[in-house]
Amino acid sequence: MRRVFAVLVGAALLAAACAGGDTGSPSTALPPTTAVPPVTTGDETTSTTQAPPPAYGGSVTIGEIQEPVTLNPFAEGGDDSVMSVVGQAYLAGVYDIDGETLELTPELVTELPSVGNGGVVINDDGTLTVRYQIRDEAVWSDGAPITGYDLDFTLGVMLEQSTDEGDLVHNVVSTKAEAKSFEMVLAEPTVAYETMFPVVIPKHAVEGTNVATAWTDKMWPSAGPFIVAEWEQGDYLRLVRNPDYWKTDPSSGAQLPYLDEVVFKFSQEDEALLSAFVAKELDVLVPSPDPEAVSRLRNLEPDGVVVQVKPGPLWEHLNFQFGPANRNDESLNQYRSYRQAIAYAVDTDRLAALVGWEPITSILSPGEGEGPWQQYGYDPDKAVQLLAEACSEAGRDCAADPPRLIFSTTSNAWERPAIADELVDELRRVGINVQLQLEDSQLFFGETLDDGTWDVGLWAWVASPDAAGFVSTLEFFNPDSAPPEGRNYYRWGTPDSSVNNDTVVQFRGILTTARETVDPEQAISLARVGEEVLADSAVLIPIAARPMVGVVWADEIGGFELNTSMAGYTWNIELWHRFAG
Repeated sequence: MRRVFAVLVGAALLAAACAGGDTGSPSTALPPTTAVPPVTTGDETTSTTQAPPPAYGGSVTIGEIQEPVTLNPFAEGGDDSVMSVVGQAYLAGVYDIDGETLELTPELVTELPSVGNGGVVINDDGTLTVRYQIRDEAVWSDGAPITGYDLDFTLGVMLEQSTDEGDLVHNVVSTKAEAKSFEMVLAEPTVAYETMFPVVIPKHAVEGTNVATAWTDKMWPSAGPFIVAEWEQGDYLRLVRNPDYWKTDPSSGAQLPYLDEVVFKFSQEDEALLSAFVAKELDVLVPSPDPEAVSRLRNLEPDGVVVQVKPGPLWEHLNFQFGPANRNDESLNQYRSYRQAIAYAVDTDRLAALVGWEPITSILSPGEGEGPWQQYGYDPDKAVQLLAEACSEAGRDCAADPPRLIFSTTSNAWERPAIADELVDELRRVGINVQLQLEDSQLFFGETLDDGTWDVGLWAWVASPDAAGFVSTLEFFNPDSAPPEGRNYYRWGTPDSSVNNDTVVQFRGILTTARETVDPEQAISLARVGEEVLADSAVLIPIAARPMVGVVWADEIGGFELNTSMAGYTWNIELWHRFAG
């Protein structure tokens, strides 16, 4: 399911995989291609200046290290990340995420609702009306039109399945559905409406069934470019062209999709996928970003392979526990100067390079340029000075009795322990007595985080590039959102926190305003101000973004562009094509 939300990531790397295939035979009648005429200028004629339109036909096999447990995004396990990959082929929603700009784009609707186009209206009674106009050409693979009744039905399913009273679906007070439009009224303004319908369900085919159980290994009529044809669990998932697909190529107007068939091939072995790609059994590969694997793949570039490496959405950060359950009874986390001392003591560029990740200075846009944590360059002397200030505030002689820091992270994969070893050395060099405590991921992401029983830790969140995602990221530091009901695992500014000051009050006000605005641009601006507050106070220290790697046999396959958002690398699979010849 193409959800855009931040999720806690455990010890394993973000599951990524590969794709590939061979040339198939057409299974349906193909739209005709159009020749591009020569371009004439004055008295001379040049040869074709545009590439010919992509050819129809052929197959691509996509190898995935993770196999879905269900084809249904509304069933148990349907929110696994692999659903973002396979689901793009046969599911559709109100919006998608562009792989190049990482902006939300309309999918089933003519345009995304906004205040400017009249699709979003704040009513006199304080409620919020959101209107959707569905594309006239949008139909299901059985020929039935996609309607406002489908959105209404989907909303009902979401409401039935939601166990969190804080979910936006519980904020809907009324709806109005028509043949090609849908309207809902929310109890209060919020920018979260942007990502309300990542997937839409066909009411005419699903109504009367148990949505959570009846559609696990078979699928309802497709709204995407392909139709599920066969799923041999443990081996492959095969999809074929949807002859009733309603999208056309924006650059040429040609009917989509171009491919006849897509096959997802599943394997739990990275090496097996790499070897299959090298052997040209796979056309596209999105492997784990192991530096040796990337180097091996780059060696294939002279043979027609294109390697794309981009900062991914997972951002690793050094963080502090401010609650009473902190396992370090000598912690100085409550002092801003102490946290800033650690920020200056940590060489994030070197730590990121150590494991092949990308250093970052923003948690909202980890893959884009400079962010507010740019103010903390590696400066051990500055760290020593700030540490002395923190010790003075705490009323202790840190020269005679160095402050103690207990550093915790997961032990399951090699990257975090490698970073931890270097962090220990860097912090000890500025006068901090560091004790390293590695934990199994199930313990760390279970009792330790839930109970707040750590001192300084390292883990990752997933960034979302939209306004609702920006606000959601700030919610991790919401002073009014302590666990177990809330997500502020750090306990920064919560009632039992060691920090409750004017900075907390300022951040709370920014977050409240951002949460209630309906203008995405305003929400993003407010979120960036909130991020600056977190950076200035060193509430956390971003370390690096885990890169994503995508490779394609570009001499045979066109259209592939790595998308680092939760939309998945198959975000534009309807445009993929196999070159003729």
